[in-house]
Amino acid sequence: QVQLVESGGGLVQAGDSLRLSCAVSGRTLSKNAMGWFRQAPGKEREFVATISWIGGSKDYADSVKDRFTISRDIAKNTLYLQMNSLKPEDTAVYYCAARTSYSGGYYPTQQNDYDYWGQGIQVTVSS
Repeated sequence: QVQLVESGGGLVQAGDSLRLSCAVSGRTLSKNAMGWFRQAPGKEREFVATISWIGGSKDYADSVKDRFTISRDIAKNTLYLQMNSLKPEDTAVYYCAARTSYSGGYYPTQQNDYDYWGQGIQVTVSS
């Protein structure tokens, strides 16, 4: 069984920073890519960022580009999301996800591109 467990969320003020972590545990998971998504109240879950697990190439949603940074520590089997200059509109439940199959050279940005999901963690940004 594979588990993805997010941590690092919380309540911050606008302009603050947070770093989310996603630890992968359980049976050995061959990961092609990992990503972060978020879901605000009353809205659809949306793509935030993705990273190729081995090569390290990245892609971001326009709304977070230049403020958020996705990274991974292969040895620790952990995914990160550094979030700077947070805005109230970043308030959401954040989910990490893992993709096991080769994506054919495109960035996986859709929910159904991913095979495993974490339970989600709340990030609240006050104005």
